Amino acid sequence: MAQYQQIVLLRFAPSTDRETIAEIFEALDELPAQIPGVIEVRGGPYNSPAGLNKGFTHAFVVTLADEQARDACLEHPAYTRLQQLILAQLSGGLADLIAFDFKDCARFRY
Repeated sequence: MAQYQQIVLLRFAPSTDRETIAEIFEALDELPAQIPGVIEVRGGPYNSPAGLNKGFTHAFVVTLADEQARDACLEHPAYTRLQQLILAQLSGGLADLIAFDFKDCARFRY
């Protein structure tokens, strides 16, 4: 069964301090222990000299076992709390967030 990936790009408000960002990423690190089907979470700040981030400051990737795990994750209280924590730090609300879920395939499929 193919895994699912969720990529999230964040544009934190300039007023967001390092402690708050650390709290968010610590909550992300806890997801695999709290939500069945969450295999791995990775993320960090933008780090490229290319400058193509369009102001987005941080990203994370969640690897999920399958589509059912992805759907359950979106409804889980731990994930809902994390969403609220993140949204409170985005001055533009959802305009400062991009979420993109996809099925991880061995090769590209149209």
